[in-house]
Amino acid sequence: MAVITISRQVAALGDEVAAALAERLGYKFINRKIVEKKLIDLGFSEAKLKKYDERKPGFFASLAKDHDEYMNYLQTAMLDAASEGDCVLIGRGSFIILEELPNRFAVRLVSSNQVRLERLMKEFNWDEKQAQQRIDESDANRLGFHKSFFNLVSEDPAYYHMTVNTSFMDIDAAVDTIATSMKKCITAEQEKLGEEKLKDLIAAQKLVNILIFEHKLPVNFLHAVINGDTVTLQGVADSVAVAEQAVTVAQKVMSGKKIVSSISIVQDFKSYP
Repeated sequence: MAVITISRQVAALGDEVAAALAERLGYKFINRKIVEKKLIDLGFSEAKLKKYDERKPGFFASLAKDHDEYMNYLQTAMLDAASEGDCVLIGRGSFIILEELPNRFAVRLVSSNQVRLERLMKEFNWDEKQAQQRIDESDANRLGFHKSFFNLVSEDPAYYHMTVNTSFMDIDAAVDTIATSMKKCITAEQEKLGEEKLKDLIAAQKLVNILIFEHKLPVNFLHAVINGDTVTLQGVADSVAVAEQAVTVAQKVMSGKKIVSSISIVQDFKSYP
C-alpha cells in the first residue's frame, strides 16, 4: 500500500495529473468531491465548509470554534481515505496530515506564471487580467489555508519528495516521472510500516474526536500521539480538572495503554466562541 499526496498551484495540471496517475497505477483517486462528501458525512456542515475548505479563513473565522472542528474532521477524512490503501490524494494539506506515514510519497506540481495564465485564458475564455486575478486569489488562499491550519508555507520544497514543473512536461511525462520515482522510493518494508503507523494515527484521531465531540471537553488544539503503549495528550485547557478528565476518559477508551497528559494549563485562556 502506497499513499501519494498531490499539492498543486492552480492551472498546474494538478487534478489532471493526479487522475491520470491513479489510473496508471490502478490506485483510487481521492478528489475534491470525495473529500467534501466525507467531511459532510462526518457532520461538518456544507455552509461552514465554504469558509475553510482550502481557503484562507477570515479573521473571525480563524478564531471560531469551527476552525478546530474543521481541522479534526479534515484529519479524520484524510486518514479514512488513506486507510483504503493505494490511493492518490489531492490538496487540503494531505501531504502534512499524512507526513508520518513511511509509505507516503508527496509531490508538488507547479508551472510558470505565464503558462498558468495561458491555460486559464484558454479554458475559461478570460482576458489576462481575469486570469491573473484567479492566480493571485488561489495562491493567497492556499498559502493562507496552510498557514492557518498547519503553520507552514506550502511552497517550501522540503515538504515534498519531488516537485514537478508542468510548464515543461505534459500530463503523460509528469505521470511517468512520478510513478517511476514513487516505485523506486517506496519499499515493501515502508508499505508495511505505513500500514502499522496509519492504525495508530486513526486510533489517536478517534480518541480526539471522542473527547471533543462526544464528551465536549474544552481542550483547544487537542492532539493525541500514540507511541507503543503510551498515549500522550497535547493541547491547551484552562484548568487542571479538565486535563485530568481528558486523561480519565482516554484511559477508558484506550484500555491497556498508558495515558500521559502534556496538556498546557493556561488559567486565563478563553475557549473559542
